[in-house]
Amino acid sequence: MLFRSTTVFFVLLLMARILGRKQLSQLTFFHYITGITIGSIAGEIAGKSHTSMLNGLVSIIWWSLLTILINYLGLKFSKVRVITDGEPVIIIKEGKILERELRKLHLNMDDLSMLFREKNIFSINEIYHAVFEPNGKLSIMLKHEFQPLTNKEQHGFTVKPKYMPMELIVDGKVVEKNLREVGITEAWLGNQLKILNLNRENVFYVELQQDGSLYIDKRDDTQKE
Repeated sequence: MLFRSTTVFFVLLLMARILGRKQLSQLTFFHYITGITIGSIAGEIAGKSHTSMLNGLVSIIWWSLLTILINYLGLKFSKVRVITDGEPVIIIKEGKILERELRKLHLNMDDLSMLFREKNIFSINEIYHAVFEPNGKLSIMLKHEFQPLTNKEQHGFTVKPKYMPMELIVDGKVVEKNLREVGITEAWLGNQLKILNLNRENVFYVELQQDGSLYIDKRDDTQKE
């Protein structure tokens, strides 16, 4: 049993290094389930002598390889990433609760209020935007009057944000869902890039800012707009 446990220990250590930090942090439900399954197989090998050690090790390695394959496909194809990890869902937009999105997530107002209180927010009136992330956590943008003052704001005027910051291009691919969300056309986005002498081929990431401007990261990483 000591030999089996020691072997499993080092195999798990190796697999953890190969799978990387994303797996260790259990960012999404997919990675959470994968981590539990690999751990269960390891426990079966180490704790039960009648379980075939060879078969168990093969299972751990094969499950890990499948996880690596899915992660690789997720990096290459956004649709695979949506299937395995899910995607962020806006549940409060410009201070208004989107009941339809709550129903899709099977969230009720008691659950939502609890999640807000965990963020030290006790009134939904303080929230301008709220996004339910694929890992089950909430990302919140407070209304301007409830945000802490920055040094810049203390010495000048501020304006109400026009947009919620949102990804428009990721890895050179247009995020059509987000374009529709903010009411921007792909043609408009292309014109903005053209003004900057850019095109989608040499742009890695584009994010819409609160004031309607664009944050642009080029593929060569030599310059940011």
